[in-house]
Amino acid sequence: MPSKCTYEMQVWNVNQKKTNGITKVTHPYSALAPDERDPVTGCTVCSEDQESISIPPLPRFSVCYQLAPRVRSLIEMAVQRGALIFAIEGYRVVKSRGVVDQSGNRTEFSNHSFGTAIDINPGQNGLYDNCIKFGPDCHLLRGGRWRIGVPGTLEKNSDVVVLFEQEGFRWGGEIEGRQKDFMHFSLTGY
Repeated sequence: MPSKCTYEMQVWNVNQKKTNGITKVTHPYSALAPDERDPVTGCTVCSEDQESISIPPLPRFSVCYQLAPRVRSLIEMAVQRGALIFAIEGYRVVKSRGVVDQSGNRTEFSNHSFGTAIDINPGQNGLYDNCIKFGPDCHLLRGGRWRIGVPGTLEKNSDVVVLFEQEGFRWGGEIEGRQKDFMHFSLTGY
């Protein structure tokens, strides 16, 4: 167990539809608050619990050390099968879930905060709101437009989605509710 926990945190503001600033957090690892640990995987928001993954020619990304071997293997398999992967984003600490406080800020950590989620090809697979079923009423919040058939776009039967779902990850393109997050994969859901 590390002696300290450090991370840089952002908070999503629903009124401004963006994150505001970065807060640097440092405290003893033994003083982790309950919300700083994912209850399902045990992964934490601490940068000390994240492992950097390098699969050339992709840029490095980080995930929780407990999931790193599994994620590395899945990405390598997808690339070997010819999947077009241009970019992967993993660990980043952001409060983008939960209830909204009086200032319009979200109050709970996302799965990315624990290193238990990755985004693949965000430039081709956006996050949409007002999107119970994908169509013209969906509002793009982050990433690039999702267009079926465009190289790098993730679809239900694409190798990347099939591989990750076979290993128990959930794909954000199948989220029930008002959002679709076509770049997103997580073990514990959205």
